[in-house]
Amino acid sequence: LIHYEVLRLVSRVTGEIRSQPRQRLLVVISGAFVAHLVEICLFALVFLLMHNHWNMGEIRGAHGGSWEDFFYFSTATYTTLGMGDIFPVGAIRSVVGIESLAGLVLIGWSTSFTYLAMRDSW
Repeated sequence: LIHYEVLRLVSRVTGEIRSQPRQRLLVVISGAFVAHLVEICLFALVFLLMHNHWNMGEIRGAHGGSWEDFFYFSTATYTTLGMGDIFPVGAIRSVVGIESLAGLVLIGWSTSFTYLAMRDSW
């Protein structure tokens, strides 16, 4: 839903920019990037809540439980980079799998959207 709304807004804004293809492409890439950051932050918040408040598993490894650690873990999971220095244990693993799948699909969607914007501009 977040991704759809952001890309829809970006599409509307880029439709109003008539002068520079470079400006349109900058809006497309910036919008997609912001959408991904928001989604990563939401998953990081879920991990933090599951780990610290809901007792639904934990994140172990080289982390101290800070927001930055959960954001880092979420980024590695969303991008399917999977560094391995921080890892899930317990029920939280299901959400990790969902985030990986969602990240893969949404990054692909952004790639497709960017390609279409570039094709129309060039």
